[in-house]
Amino acid sequence: MEATIEVSSLRKRFGPTVALDEMTFTVQPGQVTGFVGPNGAGKSTTMRVILGLDTADEGTALIGGVPYRSLRHPLTHVGALLDAGALQPSRSARGHLLWLAHSQGLTAQRVDTVLEQAGLTKVARRRAGGYSLGMRQRLGIAAALLGDPRVLMLDEPFNGMDPEGIVWLRGFLTALAAQGRAVLVSSHLMSELQDTADHLVVAGRGRVIADTSIRELIAAASGDRVTLRTSAPGPAASALTEAGARVASAGPDALIVSGLPPQQVVARLSAAAVPFAEVSAHRATLEEAYLELTREVVDYRAEVAR
Repeated sequence: MEATIEVSSLRKRFGPTVALDEMTFTVQPGQVTGFVGPNGAGKSTTMRVILGLDTADEGTALIGGVPYRSLRHPLTHVGALLDAGALQPSRSARGHLLWLAHSQGLTAQRVDTVLEQAGLTKVARRRAGGYSLGMRQRLGIAAALLGDPRVLMLDEPFNGMDPEGIVWLRGFLTALAAQGRAVLVSSHLMSELQDTADHLVVAGRGRVIADTSIRELIAAASGDRVTLRTSAPGPAASALTEAGARVASAGPDALIVSGLPPQQVVARLSAAAVPFAEVSAHRATLEEAYLELTREVVDYRAEVAR
């Protein structure tokens, strides 16, 4: 089976609410694809449709070219973590995985392998109901890996992870993609996706508003801006504004300059005898790029505390 997820023109309504409106994208093998968007953007609904848990009103969702419902022993084709709490709390972690393994014709040896991969071997016989959220996430990831699938879908897998767990998961997802698997990760943590994902699908109000590489998205958001650090922000801003630049404060000793390349910024400051410690091409964060893209599609916006 080809390791792909293909979502094409999905439409889905829940009563008067449009959850999906022509949602279309493809997850390719060999890379981690981030799936992001504001609350209510349709991410969870899309993942549920892919897995046959919801039915679309229109459109198709295929795994390796076929619908999920047609897969025999589906865990050997696609592994998914949608809800880390979806387990019987009185079962041990190993018991939970054995139950899933038996349903798919998989062995106890495979269960022990994924427990080790997820770092749960020492606590495998503890009741899963007593696990922390981060440990339940690890157990959910172990379950997703049980059938050694070529396609993986993980919804908010970084939630509840401690720093060691986050570092482990970053490297683990990257390694899985390097094996030729298609890996789809939904997350609100842009800093984690910036260090993990190769590609990004940004959703808003049920449709795709960006489908691009992380590199291209950050480059577009960075634009022609220059970061300037100076002990004299006032004189620096005046000198650069007179030269036709647009200047905005980015902190007590930092300015963001638009409209002049770094070489001209240096020349203007030197000519005006304004001291500076740094002049560099500005590199936007993924979070900045994301917020710029989704500014007009946020439905749930809280008031700023005053």
